[in-house]
Amino acid sequence: MACFRWGGVDRRTADPTAFGNAVEPRQPPSPHSGCRVSTGRMPAGESPPLPPGETAPSSPGRLVCVTEVARTKAELATALASLEGTSALVMTMGALHGGHLALVRAAREAADNVVVSIFVNPLQFGPDEDYEAYPRDLAADLALLGTVGVEAVYAPEAAEVYPREPIVRIDPGPVAALLEGKTRPTHFAGVLQVVHKVLNLVRPDMAFFGQKDAQQLALVRTMVADLDMPVEIRAVPIERDVDGLALSSRNSYLSATQRIEALALSQALVLGKDAAAHGLPADGVREVALRYLAEAPGVRLDYLALVDPQTFQEIGPDEGAAPAVRLALLAVAAWVGPTRLIDNMEIELHG
Repeated sequence: MACFRWGGVDRRTADPTAFGNAVEPRQPPSPHSGCRVSTGRMPAGESPPLPPGETAPSSPGRLVCVTEVARTKAELATALASLEGTSALVMTMGALHGGHLALVRAAREAADNVVVSIFVNPLQFGPDEDYEAYPRDLAADLALLGTVGVEAVYAPEAAEVYPREPIVRIDPGPVAALLEGKTRPTHFAGVLQVVHKVLNLVRPDMAFFGQKDAQQLALVRTMVADLDMPVEIRAVPIERDVDGLALSSRNSYLSATQRIEALALSQALVLGKDAAAHGLPADGVREVALRYLAEAPGVRLDYLALVDPQTFQEIGPDEGAAPAVRLALLAVAAWVGPTRLIDNMEIELHG
């Protein structure tokens, strides 16, 4: 299929000192992208959607990219067989946004070929979660991927990925029982099951995951190390809107009022980070963030935790002193209305 990219767009930016990795200007296409510039006009009504905050350029130039879309394992194998050079994988559940595009751009910079998977994985949803309601729009996702250029998209149906109930399962280990795992006890087993399957099918040189799902990232790295999987796992910082809200497919569930209320999550993290920078110990950092969330309208807290970024064990009151500066992760999950959101921020604890 042909995917089109508007060239040279404007993109909003956020204060990087407040919210870390704000939405960045779009990078020029990789010389490996296999795309060509076209000055021909698209038919009326066929312009691809732009990510939030981007505007169409005044120039009529477009970048036209050809993408293989595989719906089966056999089609994926055929698409991969035609690729030469290094490859990078970005795994998604669709409903793509600027955060996903940041992963693809990072992959685009690192590898000759980029493969994106789009699959809403039933194994990682609990019985009362939003599997059926999770947004699905493959045509929009493909058009958005065309704005950055990828070589192949794997978009299977559930029956293709799981032709029967899996008999062999991956045990994600004790970290999966913490934080997210307390609220979603089967979640990470389902995540690692599908990540392992897709990594085996694509066999990329590297795979890119977002820091927003920090616990998932840690578990994927552990699985890859423990099972001697020949792939490099790379992390990409959280993408945020200009007001600090972490980009998420589930943000589409929020009403206008709920979206404003959801800002309390990132604001609490910034307050915690600032408290740590001013020398507060672990307990003080937690207290600052918790107090803010307790007073935030419309927010029902699931957890706020200050943890070791590798083990996800809570950092105790005496653990901030050695070493003199210690990296920690301040993580939060909360419901805003019926929508459960997660966010996190790296902070430095000073002894």
